[in-house]
Amino acid sequence: MRTAPRANSNRESAGRATPLSGGNCNRKNAGRVVLRVLGVDPAMAGATGYGVVEFCGARIEALSFGALRLPARALMPERLRGIHSLIAGLLAEFRPDAIAVESVFTALNMRTALKLAEIRGVVLLAAAQAGVPAHSYSPREVKVSVTGYGAASKEQMQQMVRALLNLRECPEPPDAADAIAVAMCHAQSQKARELLAASTAAASAAAGTRTATRNAAKNGATATRSGSAKTAMEADVRPNVTFGR
Repeated sequence: MRTAPRANSNRESAGRATPLSGGNCNRKNAGRVVLRVLGVDPAMAGATGYGVVEFCGARIEALSFGALRLPARALMPERLRGIHSLIAGLLAEFRPDAIAVESVFTALNMRTALKLAEIRGVVLLAAAQAGVPAHSYSPREVKVSVTGYGAASKEQMQQMVRALLNLRECPEPPDAADAIAVAMCHAQSQKARELLAASTAAASAAAGTRTATRNAAKNGATATRSGSAKTAMEADVRPNVTFGR
């Protein structure tokens, strides 16, 4: 059983933000397809969680995780600048294949939802600037993907993330565990899409083969009928000459 990655004290905190925890390790690729995802759990008042997770077959490894908490008195422009700086730095350092962001919870009041949408906007902006595809998942989608239960609590999410990563302790803070769960949700969705695409391609190829076989058989039958008709016509026009003795 692995221990959680050690804290990364070298990361700069933007906008007087304070990283709560973190860690990192190097990419390992033994010839297998590796998917690296940056998961983000944006927050308006609390901490914005992040988690860089690598998937290689059945192996799941958290390369870095933590959260960024801005002072309660920080103005919105300062919050947006700090979160954008954090995400841009993570994208540059870990170069993920995709970024997965939790979408706005629809039950929030309008004012909170709009501010949270602004935070998601700077996260998506950082992804676009880095040329990294971004994907959004609802809180329920993430919970169902990781725990199988759409109303799972933060504690249940932490426990499941700990089990999936084979860690001795739960990832802290809970916002970081949520961000890791968002990354896991994307990896599962990506795998499902790839399996569906492969299945669709195989079905299309099989259908094309059957169509080609039917067309070949049809063309062969048409050619046979045409040949028979031509022979009959030649027999009809052949002169009937009888030579006397």
